[in-house]
Amino acid sequence: MSEVEEKNKALARRLMEAFVNGDLDTVEELLDSHFVDRSLLPGQGSSREGYKRSVTEFQAAFSCADVTIEYQIAEGDMVVTKVSTRCIHRGEFLNVPPNGEVGVYSSIRIHRIVGGRVTDEWSEGNLLEWILPSFEREIRTRERLEQDLRVARSIQQASLPREVPELEGWQISPYYRSAREVGGYFYDFHLLSEGKLGLAVGDATGKGVPAALVMSTTCGMLRAVSQALDSSSPGEMLGRVNEALFPYIPSNMFVTCFYAILEPKSGIFTYSNAGHDLPYLRRSGGDCEELRARGMPLGLMPGMSYEQKDIELGAGEGVLFYSDRLVEAHDPKGKMFGFPRLRKLVTQHGDEERALEDFLMEELYSFVGGNWEQEDDITLLTLKRSASLS
Repeated sequence: MSEVEEKNKALARRLMEAFVNGDLDTVEELLDSHFVDRSLLPGQGSSREGYKRSVTEFQAAFSCADVTIEYQIAEGDMVVTKVSTRCIHRGEFLNVPPNGEVGVYSSIRIHRIVGGRVTDEWSEGNLLEWILPSFEREIRTRERLEQDLRVARSIQQASLPREVPELEGWQISPYYRSAREVGGYFYDFHLLSEGKLGLAVGDATGKGVPAALVMSTTCGMLRAVSQALDSSSPGEMLGRVNEALFPYIPSNMFVTCFYAILEPKSGIFTYSNAGHDLPYLRRSGGDCEELRARGMPLGLMPGMSYEQKDIELGAGEGVLFYSDRLVEAHDPKGKMFGFPRLRKLVTQHGDEERALEDFLMEELYSFVGGNWEQEDDITLLTLKRSASLS
């Protein structure tokens, strides 16, 4: 073997060691300015800069040790090398999440070396075969999650009311914006005797199918109890539903719920609360107050009683119900939207041409910025008296 061929073999060994160790300076030194990578993985570039990016990506995804040159053959300007190294898959690679497993990465690399620089590289290795089981597991997991998401979404959509009741002199406006995650938030309407309307808003803890099932069960129980009682007592309603739900709800879950009964003619609004976020009452003069009533979430323990209160809604006055996903949204600096901000916005809103829910969502988008990723469904519901009633 000639002296040049021996030097070429040594140069190829240096390049492969630099690749495994993430030594970009040595890679830069050894690659020709017109270098071409002839064997590319998805997303990789063939130039010298693309090769260096591949080194960085490999180094970020794998921790390697014990680099072994198993054999080398040199002829003319070509060098063939078989190399192996023990690696730990510790970072994402080709969209495959890390599995933390130790494996042996082996490859055969062919280099063309001209004038002491590598001009071309061809390679064939077992990297994809090694991480393929993780890739397949990830695909199956994603498929299962997608299926769960579809099931949860269908349960949620089947549980929400298809129509909004129409009451003379009243505006009822639900707003719903879905996200990838499916939570347990719900709202519902119950038509009662004497023209009264039962209104329920709530949230089952958790996400996905479990939350959707608990939400659906709670909605069904609320409807059944409202028909059986047909009363003007939200506190009794929540008490009955709590007793019915407790034996069947998982021990690590519960449901918050605000239940109210509206008498449309008089404007009397009677309500009780099972641990739900406090709705905001906006008076005609612009003042805003919380509708407070004591009560434990549904399904936590039996024998609970629920405080009951009532107010009278006058012309132009209304109530805002909302999911906690609104107040828990964060801006790019990590600051939370928060309850004080929401209450201030409800107080400020006075534009009759723009619905309160539209106004709040515009303020939310302005707060979180254009790169915000909505993690959970956002639901708003407004009830407003539009004119005095006799």
